[in-house]
Amino acid sequence: MERGIRVLVAKAGLDGHDRGAKVVARALRDAGMEVIYTGVRQTPEMIAEAAVQEDVDAVGLSVLSGAHMHVFPEVLRQLTARGGGDILLTGGGTIGDEDMAELQALGVGRLFGPGASTREIVDYIRAETARRRAQSETR
Repeated sequence: MERGIRVLVAKAGLDGHDRGAKVVARALRDAGMEVIYTGVRQTPEMIAEAAVQEDVDAVGLSVLSGAHMHVFPEVLRQLTARGGGDILLTGGGTIGDEDMAELQALGVGRLFGPGASTREIVDYIRAETARRRAQSETR
């Protein structure tokens, strides 16, 4: 039997606005995923450590503080340093299109801006997790 999808939802830095993260966490849970919510004011190190310890398939990072060009790359670095380089890092917040493209070029998954539907997020995490699992089986 295939294991369900496990997602860590996190808020990084001094950003304390977590309503959107909680809405997404509930939507993922309602879609049958196991969700671990770390709460607000997490460091990239704390997020990566929790992701690896919890053996998640994906990290959903919410950044509304404008620090996304630091936080996403640092979480990627920390995941890789802890052996979690295969974990999908996705997320959203107030991130401009140019920054989204730059972050995706660095290895961050799809990012979602204000107004994105929870269905889009659920569908993306399901599809990307399935793609990554299939890819790892062929290695």
